[in-house]
Amino acid sequence: RFYGARHSTINIGYKIDFELETNLKSSIPRLKDVMQLGFNWIFDKNRLYCWQRYVKLFYAHFKDIEIIDIFYFELLNSLAHVMIKQNPQRAICENYAKLLEFEGRLHTDFHCLLCEQPIFNQVSLVRSFLPTHPACSYSRNFNFSKMQEFFNEKSLISFEDDDVECLWNILLQGL
Repeated sequence: RFYGARHSTINIGYKIDFELETNLKSSIPRLKDVMQLGFNWIFDKNRLYCWQRYVKLFYAHFKDIEIIDIFYFELLNSLAHVMIKQNPQRAICENYAKLLEFEGRLHTDFHCLLCEQPIFNQVSLVRSFLPTHPACSYSRNFNFSKMQEFFNEKSLISFEDDDVECLWNILLQGL
């Protein structure tokens, strides 16, 4: 059900509190007393834009799932606190690595997705941070040791801003 017409506080990425009101005429409960629980950075356009783009990716990821593990809420909640001081793209990419690890989709073995050979020097990433050889995927290459550190530590501290921008663009291809 679309709640935006009557509940203007509901927007993508907003954390809300509400009560459910059931009606005998409908099997879908109605939201009642909707209240937005704001973040410290909610009026920072860049942070909000990055947050909304990341949260929007979860729709397709959770499609057709009835019960969602509490891990996802806690992951997003911790990200909201980290984004107070950290670069939003950097924070979201680190958060995404934690998500991939939880779901068992973080490929720390560094075998090329396309040719299935081990990767040693330079590594490229494709959608879902899958490692490939730069020659196989014709995409930007990253320093192998930095990428290993990122996958193991879930930290982009040693990455330059242009590298983080590239990782951000890979992330936006989909979870």
